[in-house]
Order: sequence, then C-alpha cells, then structure tokens
Amino acid sequence: MRPFEFSGKTCFVTGAASGIGEALALRLADFGCALALLDRDETGLKRVADLAKQRGARKVTTYVVDLSDRGDRLDLVAEVLADHERVDLVINNAGVALGGLFHQVTVEDFEWLMDINFGAVVWITKAFLPHLRENPGSHLVNMSSLFGLIAPVGQTAYVASKHAVRGFTEALRQELLPDGVGVTVVHPGGIKTNIAVNARVSAAAAAESGSEQARRQIEAFLAMPPAQAAQQILDAVHNRKPRLVITSLAKFADLLVRLTPSHYWTILNALAKRAG
Repeated sequence: MRPFEFSGKTCFVTGAASGIGEALALRLADFGCALALLDRDETGLKRVADLAKQRGARKVTTYVVDLSDRGDRLDLVAEVLADHERVDLVINNAGVALGGLFHQVTVEDFEWLMDINFGAVVWITKAFLPHLRENPGSHLVNMSSLFGLIAPVGQTAYVASKHAVRGFTEALRQELLPDGVGVTVVHPGGIKTNIAVNARVSAAAAAESGSEQARRQIEAFLAMPPAQAAQQILDAVHNRKPRLVITSLAKFADLLVRLTPSHYWTILNALAKRAG
C-alpha cells in the first residue's frame, strides 16, 4: 500500500475539542486538509474549528454529538458525506475514563464507558465502512491505550474497552487489507490530556479514601504533549503502520507483558516502589 499523503484529503476526527483530538485536527489543518470534527463539547469544538481555519484547513465542519447515546451513526456519517462528499481518513479518538474497583462500579457507569470507548468506535467504523472500501488508499485509526496492553487495578471498565478496541482493530485490519484500506491501532501512554482530570469516579469509590490519590498518581505520568503524540500518529498513518505504541513507558510495558504475561504487575509494582 502506498504512503498516505495528507494534502487535499478529508479527515474525520472524534474527540476533537481537546487533547490528542485537538492536536490531530490542528496538525491536519497545517496540511491543508478538509476536516469533519466531532465532540460533545460545543464550545471547545468551535474553538478548535476556528483555530483549524486559521491554520489553513481547506474546509471545517463540526458535529456536536454525545457518543454515549448508543446511536448507529448512520445519520451522522450520511451528514458528514453530504458535507464533504468523501472522507479519506477516519480517526476514532474520543474516550472517557472511569475510576473505581470493579465491585464499586455500577452497571450504568460501566455501560456508559463501553458505549463511548468501544461502541462508538465500532458503529462509526461500521457506518463509514462501505465508503472506505469504495475508496482504496483510505485509512482508519482507532485509539486504544497503554491500558489496551496492560491491566491495572481500579480500571476494569477502561481496560476492557481498550483491549476490545485493540482486538477489534487487529481483526478488522486483516479484513480490509484486500480492499486497500489501511488500519492503525494506537496505544498512547502518558499523554498530557484532561482524561484523568475529567474521569468519572464511581460513587462507591469516591466515598472511600484513596480515589483522589489514585487520580493524582495517574496525572503524574501524563507528560508527553498532545501535539507530539499527534505527530507520531500521523507519521504512522503516512507509513501505513498497523500498530503504534507511544511513549517509552508504554513501549517498556508492552515488552514486559510479552516477556512475563503472568507476572508483569509484580515487576511494575516493584519498580514503582523503588521510584517512589
């Protein structure tokens, strides 16, 4: 498959109002792409859209959507294609976090997270699929996580969603290869976004001590600027890489899981205590 060239392309990005999604939108604007940007944050989305226009985006449309509503996204994709006629790059970036041990998390909270982190990825991809298959050379990016490689305590819902995205994307890649559609799964770890700050905490977890400390510990690992992560993602798209692991921490954890799949947490905990 030839490298993906961004100039003149139309790109759809979810979670575009902040973090990695915002950084992706602005970098794509630098290439002169047309952008279809989605987020539930209308104010943030407008801000990013205005910045993208200033940076040289050929055309920018916005879609204010709450991805937890379990829609099949057929109407959304029809609207995007009516606005742009074609889409060359789909980036499923939107995601949320939920803190709490499994016994503390409600069914409603678990389903809310899965609907956004996994369900939206599946149904947006499904809705775009006929269009992507009709356009060889198009590309799909699904955002997993470091927690799609490892499974920390207190993150059962998030881990489940990101492992699901990983498996779904790896299987789909093989299906779309004969159609000439590129597929990349991304595993960021430690990107400085607001996902930890904005994480929902289960009521049971919030009532017990330690939830705020856990949030601060996660925030301490968020160091890489979103723009740096976005550039790596777009480089991976250009080179048609099937898999991208971002940050040295994520790469180390990925290697450790491969070497010691049953005992990696013992090693990570020991290293964390030594670092502390």
